[in-house]
Parts: sequence; structure tokens; C-alpha cells
Amino acid sequence: MEHKEDKLKEVISHAKEYGFVFPSSEIYDGLAATYDYGQLGSELKNNIKSYWWKSMVQMHENIVGIDSAIFMHPTTWKASGHVDAFNDPLIDNKDSKKRYRADVLIEEFIEKIRMKIEKEVEKGIKKFGDDFDETQFRATHPNVLRNKEKIKEIEDRMRETLGKNDLEGVYNLIVDLEIVCPISGTKNWTEVRQFNLMFSTELGSVAGDASTIYLRPETAQGIFVNFLNVQKSGRMKIPFGIAQIGKAFRNEIVARQFIFRMREFEQMEMQFFVRPGEEMKWYEYWKEARGKWHKALGLGDQNYRFHDHIKLAHYANAAADIEFNFPMGFKELEGIHSRTDFDLKQHEQFSGKKLQYFDPELNQNYVPFVVETSVGLDRMFLAVLSASHKNEVLEDGSERTVLSLPPALAPYKVAIMPLTKKDGLPEKAREIIDQLKFDFLCQYDEKDSIGKRYRRQDAIGTPFSVTVDHQTLEDNTVTIRDRDTMEQIRVNVADLFSIIDQKVNMRKLLV
Repeated sequence: MEHKEDKLKEVISHAKEYGFVFPSSEIYDGLAATYDYGQLGSELKNNIKSYWWKSMVQMHENIVGIDSAIFMHPTTWKASGHVDAFNDPLIDNKDSKKRYRADVLIEEFIEKIRMKIEKEVEKGIKKFGDDFDETQFRATHPNVLRNKEKIKEIEDRMRETLGKNDLEGVYNLIVDLEIVCPISGTKNWTEVRQFNLMFSTELGSVAGDASTIYLRPETAQGIFVNFLNVQKSGRMKIPFGIAQIGKAFRNEIVARQFIFRMREFEQMEMQFFVRPGEEMKWYEYWKEARGKWHKALGLGDQNYRFHDHIKLAHYANAAADIEFNFPMGFKELEGIHSRTDFDLKQHEQFSGKKLQYFDPELNQNYVPFVVETSVGLDRMFLAVLSASHKNEVLEDGSERTVLSLPPALAPYKVAIMPLTKKDGLPEKAREIIDQLKFDFLCQYDEKDSIGKRYRRQDAIGTPFSVTVDHQTLEDNTVTIRDRDTMEQIRVNVADLFSIIDQKVNMRKLLV
């Protein structure tokens, strides 16, 4: 566990040192669970947004994007169920005075049992080598079976207690499993209580119930209330989707683990409207499509897994998470949900307006069903940053820290470096930047030795470094160095665009 914590600390300190992420309001000692994206972080974040938006909106004729307001009519949140049911089951440890989400404590306990199973499998591989039959081993080994049974029992109790909102049952489960506080190591727990996670504020100058509005806890409702506006103005035919990237706000009591869980965060959501009865087909389609989108980045297929929900939200008939192997272990990165017709029906009921679609093929009106894909932008940022952060020992024994970011997402695509600050080399370097800057974000770098400059560009994830030397002035050739292979080749300035574009163009990800 310590190794994982060290990895997260390394990523946090690298993010700050190189201008990716800063603690918010740091000069005033910061504000818990809020962060600011620095100059490189903003670029990386924008590139992730762009990859998502292009893959959703540009690559699908039947998906369009909107940008709805953060403030919404308060009845929206009554209809969506957030006013009454947007709660987390929380529990306090009396000794450490720390507060935890009860369901997360139980999930982490289950994960420890899973790790025991994997250790047994590893032992088997070591013992039997090539003769090892993993499938049979998992199906027959007594320790594996015992642990699988244990997981099933816990998950069944968890599903039942959380499903019925039986807080005492959740508490009893924590006690029966003898779960201890990670900080104090004791089992001295309070009862489990519910906390609503919405931030409220006053609209206008008069305080009172009538003017209480909320900061949106999700971006999805902005899509649902605009379903008809978009459908009619865009002449959309079902199936069609509405995509949105935007800020959401949750008063997380237990906000920790860097940018993984924040009170102000950004979501990339797409709601796909389908015929009733066709939702499972589209649910499976989007599960596969979203898996491909993530894996195309090349962060390692082994870092992803699908996790089907134990506790379904009251409106869902299927739900799965794409989990990523963060420095803290496997955690939710994206959710794919079949939300049925719950949302539109609720808004019909509370607004008194018909939110239906006339299907010319079936010659009938109906309330569409919805399949949702929702990915946390900040979590995506952390996944990309942590998976890309590597400390490498090179052949000559020296070390380098490299951010092997997917080239299309890297903040700077190329650094242009004059070998010295004289003899017209800086001017030539600027001339090359002027040719490339319309297509790529370029950095000019002339400080320190060329080796130090390479290390600096490696640390911020720049895919290419171009060195301008005296030979450049004679024959218009430069040395271009590849971040990942560290190979250097001599090329003509006229060929730079195509060499860089081939590696960093987002088109390769979207295929």
C-alpha cells in the first residue's frame, strides 16, 4: 500500500513542480479538495476534452453538443430526486475523528479479499509455470473458492442494506467484518448517517425557501430539460445523443486523493435517446465504444476493468463502471448507465409539459429511454498523468523522469532549441516556430545545456525536441529527438510538419 501512496505523492509533486496542478488559493493555505490547473494542466485538460468531444460529436452524425447553465430552476432537482435522495452514507471513527463513506469502506475490504485471490493465482503460476491452468485453478482451488464465496456474501448484504437504505444494516456489516479505521486502526465507529451533497445558495436579494437554488451536482439534467429544444431545433431522429462538458459541484464530506474526488469538478456526459426496448442493445454498444476510446490512448489495457454495479440507482436497469488502476488502486473512471425513461417522465410530471418523441416509423408517440455515458474529466486527467509518469534508468546508468503522455494529448507538441544563444541560431529557431505554431503548440527553450533541456521536455511530456545548430544555417537541416525512444535523426526543416503531425495528430486516436 505504501508503494501506491508514494506513487500518488510523486505524481502530485510532479504536477505542482511543472505547472500541471496547484492547490487552490495556496497563498491562503489552500482550500480542502479544490485545485487549480496550471499552464500545462490547462493544455492537457483541453486536449482530453477535445478528444472526447471529437469522438462523440464530430464522429457521430446523430450526436450534438450543448452547454447548459450551472444554475437551474430548483424544481429540476426535486424531479431528478436529488433533493430527497442525493445522499451518501457516512460513518465516523471516534478515535481518529475521520469521516468515511460506509460503502467505500466495505468496497475496499472486498478489494483486499480480491487481492488474496490474485496472490494465490500468482503462487500457482510460480509453482507450475507453463503447465498452469489458471481457469481451472480459479474454479477449483479451495482458498480461491472460499474467498470468492466471502466476496459474494458481503456483496449480497451490501446490495440488500444499501438498496433498502437500511443504515443500521450497513453499520452491522462494518462491525461484523471488523473493518478498522485506516488511520487509528480501531473499530470505534459512530452509527451510519445520510448527508445531502448539494450546495445551495440564494437567488436574488430576498432570502427564503422560494429563492433557494442549487449548484448543479451533475450535468445530465441540463440535457434532459433541453431534450425537446434540441430534438426540434436540430430535427433529430431517434436514436440520437446530446453531449455536454461542464462543471458540477458536490459537497463531498470525504474529499481526498488529490483531484480524484473534488467538490468542484468537471464531467463529460452524453445522454443517448433510444426507443423503449432497444436500450440494452445501445447499452452494450456504448460499453464497448467507451472501452475502446480509453484503450486507444495506449495507457495499458491491463489498467482497465469493467465493474457491474452491485447497487443500481433507482432509475437504472443496468449500470457498469470502467475502472482504472490509479495509484490508489482500481477506482471508477467512467459510468455507463441505462437510465430507462425515468428522467424524462419525472420532468414531464413536475413540469406538466409533454417530453415525448413522435416516431414516424412506428407512427406513435413515446417517452424515449436513455443510455448515459459519464466520465469525470479530472479523473481522466489523473489517469493519464499517473499512467504516463515514469522514472527510467537508461543504458548508461543515468536516470530520467518522463511523462510518456499520449502524443495527441501532450501540452507542447514540440520544443525548438538553438544549440547556443548566438550566431543567428535563436533567430533561425524562432523562424521555425513561426512555421509550426499554426498547427502545434511549440515551446522555445534556450536555457541550460542541451541534455538538461531534453530532460525538462521529457518531464513535461513533449513528444519532440528540435535542435537548431550551425549546420542548420548551411543546409536547413535540424536534429529531431523522439521523447519515447530518445532517438535523434537529422531531417530537413521542410519535413518537420509531417514528422510531428504523424505522431501527434488526434486522427490516429479517433479511427
